[in-house]
Amino acid sequence: MLVSTLVLLLAIGGCSQRTVYRGGPILTVDAEDRIVEAVGIDGDEIGAVGSEAAVRAWAGPGARVVDLAGRALVPGFIDAHGHFPGEGVWATVADLNPPPIGDLETMEQLIARLRSEAADTPKGEWIRGMGYDDTLIAERRHPTRNDLDRVSTEHPVGILHISGHLGVVNSRGLELLGWNRDTKDMEGGVLRRDPETGELTGVLEENAIEPLQQLVAAPGALDALRIVREASRRAVAQGVTTAQTGYTPTAQLRLFPWLSRVGFIPLRLVLWPGMEAADEVLAGADPFTTYDPDWVRIGAIKLVADGSIQGYTGYLSEPYHVPPGDDPSYRGYPRIPADELLERVQRYHAAGWQVAVHGNGDASIDDILDAYEATFGATDGPAARPIVIHAQMTRDDQLDRMKALGVIPSFFSLHTYYWGDRHRDLFMGPERAARMSPAASAKARGVTFTIHCDAPVVPMTPLKLIWAAVNRRSSSGAEIGPAERIDAASALRAVTIDAAFQHFEEQRKGSLEVGKLADLVILSSSPLEDPAGIDRIEVLETVVGGKTVYRAEDG
Repeated sequence: MLVSTLVLLLAIGGCSQRTVYRGGPILTVDAEDRIVEAVGIDGDEIGAVGSEAAVRAWAGPGARVVDLAGRALVPGFIDAHGHFPGEGVWATVADLNPPPIGDLETMEQLIARLRSEAADTPKGEWIRGMGYDDTLIAERRHPTRNDLDRVSTEHPVGILHISGHLGVVNSRGLELLGWNRDTKDMEGGVLRRDPETGELTGVLEENAIEPLQQLVAAPGALDALRIVREASRRAVAQGVTTAQTGYTPTAQLRLFPWLSRVGFIPLRLVLWPGMEAADEVLAGADPFTTYDPDWVRIGAIKLVADGSIQGYTGYLSEPYHVPPGDDPSYRGYPRIPADELLERVQRYHAAGWQVAVHGNGDASIDDILDAYEATFGATDGPAARPIVIHAQMTRDDQLDRMKALGVIPSFFSLHTYYWGDRHRDLFMGPERAARMSPAASAKARGVTFTIHCDAPVVPMTPLKLIWAAVNRRSSSGAEIGPAERIDAASALRAVTIDAAFQHFEEQRKGSLEVGKLADLVILSSSPLEDPAGIDRIEVLETVVGGKTVYRAEDG
């Protein structure tokens, strides 16, 4: 009798109250893009979807009812590619972003902000900053070691470009890195030099910034927790219920499951190990383990084939519209040689991993597709779901190859807003700029694609991202390739169900369907109502696994 009573009490205690959402447009993003009257939640999963009467009958008389009062309900936003917890770094380094993200417009303002940072930093420690943009600052150039020496000669100073593919250090920083005029460029990286003296300018490209990232961007334990907390806060406030960590180092592979399990990270994570971490695992290092793959899991192995077009390191088949120097034939360069890229793709695929390769320039995308074709052929690609990250300057013939190979391009569609004017006038010229992030051409071919923010390169703002893909307007208001606009429903799918598909998670998330995880977002209005105003929609509440993790009035 005692045992039976205990079992009954445990069963009653384990029952969670069902919740019904009704009273506004509910965008399921299912295969038919249905808009329904109500959704019912049971614990951490969706239990009913359909008419209000049917969902209320399923929920029973004791259910909690949430009246949307005309507001919209959509699936939680899924980050197809980003660098969680990168946005949290702004809590620990100087923000050097120009408008429209930040407020720095001149070199003097940049130096002043870093001096302010130096005043609060113990002597001899690194002064760190991120987000400067040489194409938007008034002087239209990168800072140099001489500029940063004006910040301090006692502190090492290191700052990262807005693209994340270049950086600058002062003289003390170069000294600590052990680099001088006699240091040779490394493969896939460049130490820029004064053309007259041969001295290092302090500007670093691509693989040359790796020591800077390790020394400057690697936080201590307390700062690391601050960064994760701030990144989590920003993500859920924007409706993100699954974040993605592109190029995850081994330490984070071990840390994030633990932080998630103790509730420190309130959203789900898909971890993409970098190739160094992947190589460690293949060499016999401790394998990744997770307490629950619905919360933290390994996704693709991330490779980086080229750099950034706005940093002039993206690898193009034709020269840049306005070259960065005196060479009119300059078209960037690969970060990984094509033969090494092929070998790595084949090795990681053979180990059972999904593969994602960063490629901005079309020459780099050629190398990536060659590696994919040699690895997967025409039959294995759809099952392996290989990804091209950014796929910015993808040509039509490359989209045809992607369709044939089952490759998923993930477009950085916010480029049209943040860099559209400069791609048109400076980097690509009008014709190629109009073709950047060609989502409409991908859709016309039946190519499954996703779109992403690449935070912290730009802020994590999924609604702004949807708006950018739908409207393709630059920060000045100019149209950037209107022929590549997509409809709002397709853009919403690209940050929900199609992003879930890219992550091999479409059976668990990405749409509001029975049996899927109860990850959802309440918006001030439906993104389908006014395409031009999608970026003005507010996130009012974010729910992960049936639990509210953000409510607008709570801040």
